[in-house]
Amino acid sequence: MKYLIAGLGNIGDEYANTRHNIGFIIADALAQQAEAVFKSERYAAMTKIRYRGKILVIIKPATYMNLSGKAIRYWMEKENIPAERTLVITDDIALPMGTLRMRKKGGDGGHNGLENTIITLGTEAFPRLRIGVGNDFAKGYQSDYVLGKWTHEEEELMIPKIKTAIEMVKSLVVRGIDQTMTDYNNK
Repeated sequence: MKYLIAGLGNIGDEYANTRHNIGFIIADALAQQAEAVFKSERYAAMTKIRYRGKILVIIKPATYMNLSGKAIRYWMEKENIPAERTLVITDDIALPMGTLRMRKKGGDGGHNGLENTIITLGTEAFPRLRIGVGNDFAKGYQSDYVLGKWTHEEEELMIPKIKTAIEMVKSLVVRGIDQTMTDYNNK
């Protein structure tokens, strides 16, 4: 059985280690743990890993955040993976810094990458793992904040959260989304 794991972010050195790229950071950590290497493929950097008999197709869309759905749809179709086995990992300013929340489906919450994915796939019914990055910005400075680099304090807080996010991905593919939500959400 295959799963698509799509860590959202923006390509380019200027976006590396920014709050908006937490999806890329988690995808990198998941691949690194399995000693897998990303290759530049159509619409994304992609790698595959095996975990307990499952194949995880991990992508980091190269379409930039606002067009993430194009890459996700392409890889879903190429690998024949349905929406219910496609996990999108993204930042969320509506959640406090370091909060991890998995959901089966839902709206975009004002997130351009999720909005484009929902429009492109024609459904909200796909799992997503939202990583709280907080909202410590003045009105009108949301873009500057999410595209800003992590502070030292934020990095210290997020390092163990990245490990937990990887545990959540693995739990999803082995134990299912309901049990994963029960075990990890709001902890």
